[in-house]
Amino acid sequence: MLLRQAEKDVRQAVSDLDATESILGDIVAYPTVSAEPNIALIEHMAERLEDSGARVEIFRDETGGKANLWGTIGPEGDGGIVLSGHSDVVPVADQDWSMDPFALTRRDDLLYGRGTCDMKGFIAASIAMAPHFAAQTLKRPVHFCFTHDEEVGCLGARQLVPQLQARGIRPSIAIVGEPTTMQIIEGHKGCCEYTARFTGLEGHGSAPDRGVNAVLYAVRYVNRLMELAEELKHRAPRDTPFDPPWTTVNVGRLHGGVAHNVIPGKAEVEWEMRPSQYGDAEFVKEQLAQLVEHDLLPAMRAVSPWADITTEVIGEVVGLEPMTENAARDLVRELTGDMDAHTVPFGTEAGLFQGMGMSVVVCGPGSIAQAHKPDEYISRPQLQACLDMLHGLRRSLAA
Repeated sequence: MLLRQAEKDVRQAVSDLDATESILGDIVAYPTVSAEPNIALIEHMAERLEDSGARVEIFRDETGGKANLWGTIGPEGDGGIVLSGHSDVVPVADQDWSMDPFALTRRDDLLYGRGTCDMKGFIAASIAMAPHFAAQTLKRPVHFCFTHDEEVGCLGARQLVPQLQARGIRPSIAIVGEPTTMQIIEGHKGCCEYTARFTGLEGHGSAPDRGVNAVLYAVRYVNRLMELAEELKHRAPRDTPFDPPWTTVNVGRLHGGVAHNVIPGKAEVEWEMRPSQYGDAEFVKEQLAQLVEHDLLPAMRAVSPWADITTEVIGEVVGLEPMTENAARDLVRELTGDMDAHTVPFGTEAGLFQGMGMSVVVCGPGSIAQAHKPDEYISRPQLQACLDMLHGLRRSLAA
């Protein structure tokens, strides 16, 4: 009898893995690059979840083209478990793909396509598990949370959190399925992204003193950013779990000018910082404000009163703070058998859920080393490990 049950379990595992691969192929085919609408994919996933018995609500943004999905299986009430993933993917432009990035390609046990790893693989596994959750009487609800625009500042989750709070929805645990090779991640840095725009005064390159060179002032701004990057190394706490331990600063793009002999009137600096502790972000912003208000702007406006420097906040996403007491970490340890917990330098939506009062971990299939690259892939064994974890969750929630 035990042998028959084992054979039945193996057949079920194969069936679930094949179902997950099929779902993954369907959702990879939606080219949900962050700059494009995701509503078609959200509606597709909502239909699948509803067919499995989930109660689903779609939260559209003001354009109507972007949306978050919130689905629930199980009893009403507090204390639910959230399975969270983002629906958007990074661009494929200028990447050297050897296959169609928006068509799932299988080679042996590897499944290729944009978003397979980051992070539609976890979403596909979660959807494949929905009928299993629905077929069982659960002690607590299971929530499916699929958001938009995580890759450009967690915009979807930042909109969704207050909407959930306004409805009095209070889950207790969130598992964010970013690719961690199924390792348990209990902490990560925050991620703050900005664009600084410089407006100067154009003129002929032969008379630089008669114009305001926006690029030169942008360079002075970047120089200060690099100085602050060094200063932040000395502010790192001794007991931080992060690698590197300090808050990092990166300048991703500096653009300005039109020709060799024209004083550039416009320039932009795109930059980010990843705080490892509270206070560092405010320190950096205060230092930059002093530079702009007391140094750069007075010099620019001495030549042109219309000169200006503005900063657009692209996203300010809080980090996931490691906690001594973490029910999500303890639960996933039981489900996976992995007693270790780690921190990572990349950011996720986890800190937003932690801010709602949930215990949160990041744990999902695939490796971050494959994310954002051409020929991105996820392995079937990783998807199976994720399914095993979710089946364990189903059994733990059995009433």
